[in-house]
Amino acid sequence: MARTIRPQTAGQDDALIDQALERAGRHAFTADPPKTLKGQINYLLRQLGSARAVAAELGVTADTVNRYRRGARKHPPRRIQDRINDAVRSRWQPRARERARRRAAAQSGMTVEFRATFGYKAPIGTTDESRERLLTVHLPPAWAGRLLDAQAGRSGESPNEVLAAAAGELYFRDGGTRAGNLDVELTGIDYIAAKF
Repeated sequence: MARTIRPQTAGQDDALIDQALERAGRHAFTADPPKTLKGQINYLLRQLGSARAVAAELGVTADTVNRYRRGARKHPPRRIQDRINDAVRSRWQPRARERARRRAAAQSGMTVEFRATFGYKAPIGTTDESRERLLTVHLPPAWAGRLLDAQAGRSGESPNEVLAAAAGELYFRDGGTRAGNLDVELTGIDYIAAKF
């Protein structure tokens, strides 16, 4: 489960949630993506169509992409190698990732572990002071589907809003058995990982 840097806005929180769901989909691969530099570049060339498009994706020149493809240059800088790995993994086996997402939304749900600052709107006489917590919450299929719909833009909610509502319902209110009037606000995610 990868660690991420603390953001400042809800939009950045949404981006971190998107990245975590993208990483979770990678566990559904039925075969490993190409590992060699030449294999990775050839795969990207097939996916994107030209050396110029691959170069734009990676932030290098088309000549550099062709050198990688021919094997004339075998060791890119670490940051470029990381971009190549991410570009390949984000395109690898989209149907397997989509099957895992559908299964999570219909049958198995998903587990989300995250550390964030939680704010509360609670009745008078109780605390509404925000604090940072690390939570691991299993989202049942209905909540998982709602989160995936928000990530895909198929609902009017943001992923941050759905995750806050899920944490409020499943963790803080414990399915309605406690803290019934508590509204939860989620900000400042600094770590998040998901598993389908």
